[in-house]
Order: sequence, then C-alpha cells, then structure tokens
Amino acid sequence: MPRTTALSDIRNIGIIAHVDAGKTTTTERILYYTGRKHTIIDIHDTKDMKTSTTTDYLEQEQKRGITIQSAAVSAFWRDKKINLIDTPGHVDFTIEVNRSLRVLDGAVVVFDGVAGVEPQSETNWRLADNYDVPRFCYVNKMDRSGANFVRCVDMIKKRLGARPLPVQIPIGSEDNFKGMVDLVEMKALIWDSDDKDAEWQSIDATPDLVDKLHIVVPSDRKLLGEVARYRTELIDTCLEQDDEAMEAYITHGTVPSPEVLRKALRKGTLNSAFTPVLCGSSYKNKGVQQVLDAVVDYLPAPTDVASIKTVDADGEPIGERKTSDDEPFAALAFKVINDVYGALTFIRVYSGVLTKGASVQNSTRGKREKIGRMVEMFAKEAIPIEEARAGDIVALVSLADTETGDTLCDAANQVVLERMRFPDPVISVSVRSKLKAEQEKFGAALGKMVRADPSLHLETNRETGQTILRGMGELHLEVTLDRMRTEFGVEGVMGEPQVAFRETFTRTVDEQYTHKKQTGGSGQFAEVWITFEPLERSAGFEFVDKTSGGSVPKEFVPAVEKGLRIQKEDGVLAHYPTVDFRATLTDGSYHDVDSNALTFEIAAKAAFREGIRKAAPILLEPVMKVETVTPGDHLGDVIGDLNRRRGTIQDQIERGTNIAVVAVVPLSEMFGYIGQLRSMTSGRASYTMEFSHYEPVPRQVADEVIAEVAKTRAAAQA
Repeated sequence: MPRTTALSDIRNIGIIAHVDAGKTTTTERILYYTGRKHTIIDIHDTKDMKTSTTTDYLEQEQKRGITIQSAAVSAFWRDKKINLIDTPGHVDFTIEVNRSLRVLDGAVVVFDGVAGVEPQSETNWRLADNYDVPRFCYVNKMDRSGANFVRCVDMIKKRLGARPLPVQIPIGSEDNFKGMVDLVEMKALIWDSDDKDAEWQSIDATPDLVDKLHIVVPSDRKLLGEVARYRTELIDTCLEQDDEAMEAYITHGTVPSPEVLRKALRKGTLNSAFTPVLCGSSYKNKGVQQVLDAVVDYLPAPTDVASIKTVDADGEPIGERKTSDDEPFAALAFKVINDVYGALTFIRVYSGVLTKGASVQNSTRGKREKIGRMVEMFAKEAIPIEEARAGDIVALVSLADTETGDTLCDAANQVVLERMRFPDPVISVSVRSKLKAEQEKFGAALGKMVRADPSLHLETNRETGQTILRGMGELHLEVTLDRMRTEFGVEGVMGEPQVAFRETFTRTVDEQYTHKKQTGGSGQFAEVWITFEPLERSAGFEFVDKTSGGSVPKEFVPAVEKGLRIQKEDGVLAHYPTVDFRATLTDGSYHDVDSNALTFEIAAKAAFREGIRKAAPILLEPVMKVETVTPGDHLGDVIGDLNRRRGTIQDQIERGTNIAVVAVVPLSEMFGYIGQLRSMTSGRASYTMEFSHYEPVPRQVADEVIAEVAKTRAAAQA
C-alpha cells in the first residue's frame, strides 16, 4: 500500500505544561477546529462522570480534573497530519511527559498567563532540552484576572534560560481580551464574541489601533504602543537565520515579506536559536487556530530532525537510522497500557514499513514478536490499520515480551535505538489485596501496572513478607491502586507512605577479607582486598578491577562485583541501599580446588559489611523542591511552617496577586502538608513538589530512623 501522507506533511507533537495551564482545554479546541469532533467538552463538565473530554477519559482523570496518562489523537490542518499527544502536568506523572517527548519531533509549551512559568513548566522544559525537541510557547488564559503577557515572557527568559521571541502580542487582557496582533503579517486579529464558532476580524495593525479598539487599561495601552518595537525585534532576530534577506535589509532597506519571516522562524525554531511565543485564551476560543498554523509553519516534520541514534550494549552511540520508508524497519516502544483490547504497546516508527502479520525482532531482549492487530489510537478509540510507516505513531495489540524503551526492528538488520531515562522512585508504601481470596489476582494486576509504568517499582520485604510499591508521590501510588480497581476489578489496601532513604559513607577504607570453610572433602576459600571510596552525590556505584598477576582469576572477578551489588542493597545502618561509592578490587588470593565464583561472591559481601562499618556511614534522605503559592496575608504562616519542617527558603516570586514561596524540604517532613496548608490559609493556598536531591540526614533524625527500622525488623522476626 503506498504512503498516503508525505513525511514532510506529518507533525508529531506534544502539548506540555504545568497542571491547570490549559493543555486538555487546548486539545479539545484543536480537535473541534480540525473537524475531528463536533462538540467541545470542558474539564469542569466532567466531574459528574457522565461525560469526558476526548483525551482525559480515565475515571481518575474525570474525578480529579487533571490529566494522568498521555493520550494520542490525530487531526489534519492545512493538509498536514498532526499526531498530537496530550500529556499530564502533575509532577507525579512526569514519566508520561518523559516518554512522550522521547518520540515526538516538536512540542507546544502552554503557560498560564497569570502564573507564568511554574515548577512543572521548568521540569518539562528540561526534559525537552534533554531530547532536543524544538518547541514554541503559547501563553494561555489571557482572559483571566491578573494575566500579564510581558511578565510571562520575562519569566520564560529568566527561569528557563530561553530566548523567547513574541510573534504575537495580546490586544487587551482579562475581561477586555479581544485578540492579538500578528507581528508577522502586522494584522490585528479581533474576536467579537467568545462563541466557539465566532469568526475573527483581521485589520491592519496601525499606530492608532489602541484608540480604534477602545483599549483603556494603561498596561494594555502601553503594550500595544510598543508594537513597532516588537516588530523590529522579530525582524532583527529572524534575519539572523537568513543571510540573503539580512543583506537586502541592510543594503536596500528591503523589509522581509511574511513568507521570508515564517521561513526564518521555522529555521530558528528547528535549530533552537529562539522560541516563538503566541498568546490566546483556549477556553474563550481565541487563538487556537493560530496555534495550529504555528504547528504547521514552525514545528518540524520527521525529516527535519536529526536521525535517531543507534547504540551498543552500554548505551553508547554507534550509528544512526534515517527516517525513511526505504530503510529497514526500526521502532521504539515508548508506552504500554492495559486496555479493553488487551495490552497496547505504543510505538514510534523511525524507519521502514511495518505490516500486519509481520514477525519482528525485539533487539533489546533478543525475542521475536509477531504483529497481530495494529491500531491507530484516537484517545481511547482504536482504529484498525494494516501498516505503519516511518514517522507514524501506532499501537500494537498484545505483544508478549515488549516493554517501555524496547526496540523493535527487522530481524535481518538489527539495531538498538537510544533508550529512555527514567527517574528513581522517592516514596514507597506496602500494598495488599483487600480480599484474601483475590491475592493472586491482585498480584497479577499489580505486575501489569508496573510493566506499564517504569516509574513504579515492585519488591517484597524479606523480613515482613510485605509487597512494597515504590513511586513518584502519594498521588501516583493512590491513582495506581484506584486504576487497578477500575481496570482489573480488584481492590487494594495501601499502608503508610515510607521515605526511600539511602546510605553512603564519608571515609575511604581498605578492607581485606578471607572466606575460609572446611567441612570435610573440598572446602571453601577466597581472599579479597577491596578499597571503598565515597563519590559525589548521584554518582551511583562503580566497580573497578585493578588486580594483576592473576591474584584473583579473571573468571571470578564478576562474582566479586555481583556480591558487592547484592550486598550494597542491604546497608549497614538501617538496611537501606548504599549509594555513591567506588569499590576497587586491588588484590586477593585463591585455592586451585577450594575457590570458585560462589566463594568470591561470599567474600565480597563480607568485605562490604566489614569495610563500610569502618568508613563512617551516614544516612541520606530525599529532599524535595516545594513551591507553595499563597495569598500575601498568609505568607508569614507558610514560611514559618516550612522552616519547622526543616525547610530552606530559596526564593519568593510574585504570581499574579499571590506569592510563590520556593523551598527545599525533606520528603519525610512533607506527609500531611496539604491538610496543614489548607488549615493555615483557609483553603486559599496550593503547592507543588518534585524531587530535588539526596542529602545527609541530621544525626538526631538519623538515630530515630535507625531505631524505628530496628524495632520494625525485630517485631517482624518475633
């Protein structure tokens, strides 16, 4: 079957933002204006559970009014196919943004015109930087009280380190928001009503525009009075991308045409020289069509971005795979969900053609996969298709062995594509089935949830036998259990949240240990000399072999590393994993008969236990970056409460009529914070929290944690 949409006519984009900036509202309008749906559902209309927006269809999303999992839809605009993913804005579900950005070519970053750059805006921006995703900004909610376009652009520059370039400026704000000035065409686009089918009027952006449109608010008049300055800035910045137009402008005063400016804006966006900024109000149906135009004009087609890197077993780049139907098939699985259709594996096809019924190789795991049903997803609706080509985003039904981050490829031309990077969980709870009779069903459902979400980790506590679920936050874990109820029909009970403490040490030690055992017949013998030295935070664990002369036979060295890797998970202070250190095997000895891999593994474990006790071990705790937004009259209470929680205040930022207090606070002190915050501020304040770093626990607190762990273990063994 021939290709129906040229690669140059495809846009794979994501909509990313902080929670409540208006991503889903914008997506609803995009689907309406592109003709993919004939009504608009707003978030506040879904709380009664009788209806849902297209992309927020989970029961948990309707209840909470937030996006929890990314949803894919597609639409056509100006003969271009737009594959769009609406992503969550809550910090607990950053994994969804992470894996979406990994496979997308471009992004629309939505900002609340009142709040400006918020914490998750920063996190998502950094993720887009990591994956080199071209993007433009859309300052939404210009109709809200306190909306300020200039302040928002300034925050994009200062807090994100970006180079924002306004291509529109708003006409009016708050209740008087009428539209925007298009600085490329130098036209004022004015809406007469908020109706979804309202047409806009286009008039020349002349110097008397302020009076012509009866703009009376001084700040709005001042902004419109600077149209000429913004236009000059746009031209000067765009001409950096076009030497020919620059020469014509300098030599002959030739003002670049809108076509030349759009071409330069596209080039600058693709190479991240600057970031175009648009404005509007999706809820009031103003500016969404212009966002669609910008997606087509400025964001890349699959052929405009760098070819996907191929990597070796260590993740080091060794080549690339070009985006083309003529190349061998290669795709990346970026998401697995449990659906009424079975397990759905979402893939981005980077090269070649995949047909229904084909047999492909999972090169990450060395397994073969048979392609049965193949569908194009429109949120929760599955549309069967026969083939997928380079640039497509599709879902495969019921793959046996493929998980998030795996590569699927042509068996005769195997490659492994760059994998995704996922954050480690920072919070854990014990979970169990509500009904004993459903324990097996509960375990199977939990396994499927963990397979679908790489930011969830599952393990069993060896002392208590409890099942421990680790995740990114209380909401993340709560939603996981709630989804098991709705998707698998099994209910769970969650224990008290536990902090994911870590252990490390502060002193370098050389440890010698000899494992010797004689029980009749062949005995056991292994001697190791290991140097343990601390590393900087987040360095992880390194193992180095510096033995010489065969003091430890090469075939036994991996057993030493294995022993250390196993033992480091059971720290010497409170049995938490030990991190951020290097273990160097410097010497040892062996016996021709009594030594084997197991004896060296045992010796390494014992050397770790003995050595770390002498290395001044300390406890580390996760520290969170907390941003609390409060009315000014409660500022003192909020700061005082954060200080009592061992917090350190880093900044205070104006957010419209409120103040955002930025602090770093240990996670262990943040449980139950929302209740206290609401009580202090009469429900007027809110907060967001994301992982920042690990740092040493104060001695008194560490002693309490160690004692509590010892008490729990003793009770479990009694």
